[in-house]
Amino acid sequence: MYDLIIVGAGPAGLTAALYAGRFRLRTLVLEKMAVGGQIVLSPNIENFPGFPGGIATIELVERIKQQVDELGLEIKFDEVIKIDTQAKGFLIQANEQSYQAGTIIIASGAQSKHLGVPGEDRFIGRGVSYCGTCDGPLFRNKKIVTVGAGDRAIEEAIFLSNYADKVTIVHRRQGLRASKILEEQARGNPKINFLLDSVIEEIIGESKVEAVKVKNVQDNSLSRLDCQGVFIFVGISPSTDFLRNCLELDVSRFIITDQSMATSRPGIFACGDCRQKNLYQVINACAEGAQAADSAHKYLLNKDK
Repeated sequence: MYDLIIVGAGPAGLTAALYAGRFRLRTLVLEKMAVGGQIVLSPNIENFPGFPGGIATIELVERIKQQVDELGLEIKFDEVIKIDTQAKGFLIQANEQSYQAGTIIIASGAQSKHLGVPGEDRFIGRGVSYCGTCDGPLFRNKKIVTVGAGDRAIEEAIFLSNYADKVTIVHRRQGLRASKILEEQARGNPKINFLLDSVIEEIIGESKVEAVKVKNVQDNSLSRLDCQGVFIFVGISPSTDFLRNCLELDVSRFIITDQSMATSRPGIFACGDCRQKNLYQVINACAEGAQAADSAHKYLLNKDK
């Protein structure tokens, strides 16, 4: 029986574990894939306080994990499939085994959204990717199309320009959603072009990506853009399928919480990218993890009275 089980070992989950360890809660962190979460898909973090010039994402994750390890907390690799309430807390059913806890923090994160266009699923791993850091080196001297105009999309386009012969950013509007400093860097990069007011209608090829069919949303004209890679950065979907009948979710399946990170079920808290909010950044994921751990600690103290 654990005091606390944290589902997910991204920045939010690791920070929650760090604070839980300092509260001396008997804590288990469950992670289905790899420590770090989807943040490891980005190579660097340039806006985390205390690191002028930025820090490599892997290094930041390793530093946080080291702090967690120093407190002797346990991390297991197991995927949670269901949460049930029981007399003294919660029963967490996972693929490998079941676990019991007095309280739970959900920090299960999110995953990349798909475009949903013909050819996308067919060419995953054969030219279609959702991670520039992972696959960029495979496209040295190639022509690449990226889709999306948020911070991560523009960061990835800039990163990919280190390998590609040409990067074309496709976005359905004229204005970008990324921070101005990233936009300035992209527009000043001679390898990066912009195809705005446009959407990808189809990804074309025989055995691998050869081109994309692009539609101009202003006049509906169609054109073909030759490329060997399509990198898609159009947002995230929360990893909350295992919570459908457990917690209140919004229409996009993000977990609804209050300011203390409490969910609709007493004793379960949530933080990070699986939570409904306006800003999805490492800095506020960590802050939410700290808040969730504090709330879980107070919940246990009041529960024992």
